[in-house]
Amino acid sequence: MHTPHGPGAFVAHTGTDVYGPGKVIAVDGAHRRVRFTHFVATIHASDLRAASAAETREIQAWLRAKQQRYGGEW
Repeated sequence: MHTPHGPGAFVAHTGTDVYGPGKVIAVDGAHRRVRFTHFVATIHASDLRAASAAETREIQAWLRAKQQRYGGEW
């Protein structure tokens, strides 16, 4: 069975751009744990969409900066 927005997928919220783009870090049934730039949230998969190319570049750059500054997995 295909799981939309699996771990590692770059996503954005369908209803608002307040969250900005994010990266799925875990799947729990129909919910996704997503690392956004200012927080981590649990969002229903149906409320997410694939990030655009620009959004993907934005979150990748943010993740790279955090990893360079703090190390570890982001």
